[in-house]
Amino acid sequence: MQEEFIMFRYLLPLIFLISTTSWAQHKKLSMEDAILNARTKLAPANLSQLGWIKNSISYYYVDNRLPDATLFVGDDGIVHDEKIISLSEINDKLKRIKTDTLASFPVVEWKNDKVFGFFIGNKEFEYDKTQYAIRNSRILLLPDSATQKDTDPVTGRIAYTIKNNLFVYDAGKNFTVAEDAYPHIVYGSSVHRNEFGITKGTFWSPKGNKLAFYRMDETMVKDYPLIDWNKKPAEVNLIKYPMSGGTSHQVTVGVFDMINKTVVYLKTGEPKDQYLTNVSWSPDEKYVYIAVLNRDQNHMKLNCYSASTGHFIKTLFEEKDEKYVEPQTPMAFVPGHDDQFIWQSQRDGYNHLYLYNTDGKLIKQLTKGEFVVTEFKGFDKKSERAYYMCTALSPIDRDLYYVTLSDGKMKRVSGDSGIHTCYYNPENNEVLDVFSNVNTPRKIKLILPNGSDAKTMLTAENPLSDFNLGEMKISTLKSVSGELLYTRTYYPPSMDSSKKYPVIIYVYGGPHLQLITNSWQGGQGDLWFYYLAQEGFIVYSVDGRGSGNRGKNFEQAIFRNCGVAEMEDQLTGLQYLKSLPYVDSSRIGVDGWSYGGFMTISLMTRFPGLFKVAVAGGPVIDWSMYEIMYTERYMDTPVTNPDGYEKSNLLNYVKNINGKLMLIHDTNDDTVVWQHSLMYLKKAVDLGKQVDYFVYPGHPHNVRGKDRVHLMYKITDYFKQNL
Repeated sequence: MQEEFIMFRYLLPLIFLISTTSWAQHKKLSMEDAILNARTKLAPANLSQLGWIKNSISYYYVDNRLPDATLFVGDDGIVHDEKIISLSEINDKLKRIKTDTLASFPVVEWKNDKVFGFFIGNKEFEYDKTQYAIRNSRILLLPDSATQKDTDPVTGRIAYTIKNNLFVYDAGKNFTVAEDAYPHIVYGSSVHRNEFGITKGTFWSPKGNKLAFYRMDETMVKDYPLIDWNKKPAEVNLIKYPMSGGTSHQVTVGVFDMINKTVVYLKTGEPKDQYLTNVSWSPDEKYVYIAVLNRDQNHMKLNCYSASTGHFIKTLFEEKDEKYVEPQTPMAFVPGHDDQFIWQSQRDGYNHLYLYNTDGKLIKQLTKGEFVVTEFKGFDKKSERAYYMCTALSPIDRDLYYVTLSDGKMKRVSGDSGIHTCYYNPENNEVLDVFSNVNTPRKIKLILPNGSDAKTMLTAENPLSDFNLGEMKISTLKSVSGELLYTRTYYPPSMDSSKKYPVIIYVYGGPHLQLITNSWQGGQGDLWFYYLAQEGFIVYSVDGRGSGNRGKNFEQAIFRNCGVAEMEDQLTGLQYLKSLPYVDSSRIGVDGWSYGGFMTISLMTRFPGLFKVAVAGGPVIDWSMYEIMYTERYMDTPVTNPDGYEKSNLLNYVKNINGKLMLIHDTNDDTVVWQHSLMYLKKAVDLGKQVDYFVYPGHPHNVRGKDRVHLMYKITDYFKQNL
């Protein structure tokens, strides 16, 4: 009896372990898990603020996995990284100097390898690791209303905007750079609706003595109303929205001299609705270079201007294309060779690096092949190598390579197949590599110059191991014109191939986006596709012609005919799905947002009967109502391409609605304006066609935050009810 009791005592924990493990492996995702927790609790472990201390061979990071977030420093010779300071220790030191404490680890900026600074509001503090002390550094006397702050890394001067006006903060004083009482003259902000790689409106010179900035005149652009529904009564907010074929805004570039506090404007000439992109400074601060693109976007000139007088100096070279030229990145000057720079172009069919001199002479094409250079990372200290990210191994991979400037030889630096995010250090040619693929949640390594691993800094566990998720698979198929297309499929847990399953095709289909990559979850940012699979759906996506990172011809297949080549490739995927014995071809739905919303309605109504259910969010209905810069690149204008606009106008196919269609739009959408879906509803009413509809008040283009859970429930329920 006693022996049986002893045995029972030891069996109990074992039985409990087996039962809880079995239960854990069958946990189901909630919608909150799929949307809100996907980037927090259920995201792979990471090291934040990962980077190199400038002018040193040491890296740093903040480990937020610890109960007390801690800053570490290391190098290739240290086995265990050195702890610098924790959040609680920072707060203890802040209390001693009687100042505010912090709820999370601050963003640090290293002054040198011993001292870093951080801000609390407008107060900057410095920590000296040799003295274990925090000291007050400076107080920035910036106005509370300052936005779009751009700090020069050399001098510490700060460019900022207040409303539409531009100012500079320097050594405790604020200087006006440019201001205008008229609200639609805009200084120091991004222009051309963030096309052509433009993300900001100010550009410090290499030594911080001058500031180039955009001036945008929108007075000639028609007003467009957005409504603030939170006011009583509701108020109109008029924005400037240049629609395809209409009048565009006019942009110039100014240069502010910090020494004499004067502004000159570059004489960029006519026509005034041209695009001024990829602003670059010469290393000696004498010249500003601009890629000047005509409104047709098929002719680019790389021009040089005097920074002191604004006069045009010369055109270095020109690029033309029968469809479009799309400059995306500024010049990158070779350190120590002020007369040489790298230019990126897809003139040979793929985005590659070209070495030029400032006379405009092409020295050599540095990278070649049927792959895309996706990012330029910098030069080594001797200016012998240029480092870059590319798709050389596979369109769904990203790898770090370098090319030798003297002979053009390329060498791969990163290791395993997948997506590498690399931080290159020219001081020692070492690389911090953040890696994932479909089987690896995240791995962070230090890579030596020869490509070997110095050490593994983090190996993340699978954060989804407790959940009973179905399989995710990346595969390929051929387009009707012979191109290789990448596909991604999510299968239900406990998939039974003898049963028939409904399918949801998730689509985007437009330029500059790639849905499918060899990364954790196959490139999907949240867990919604796993959630849908858990609910009994197969979820399928195809990156067809028109999508990004596959070369010029692949993207330009949609030129003047948006919604043709892209749909052919989606229908190729559909035919493949219908050939599978476990797919119920009578229960196939389609879902997409923005360009994907345009594709969703196109598939539903231009090929009626193929899809039973469709959900289109923020859809482009009529390309003549979309913005100039994007639309005219791919569609030309309504006057020059009337057939293309007519064929792609989804109002012409409302009569073909056959099945369940729901449109979703945000009331404050300033990208695809609300008018698109409202016009579609009006047409449906006129023709007696039933369409389901839902709006999200106050949101811009797409729904973020906690409201996104509501959105995804809305879409999921619609498919569950009707598919």
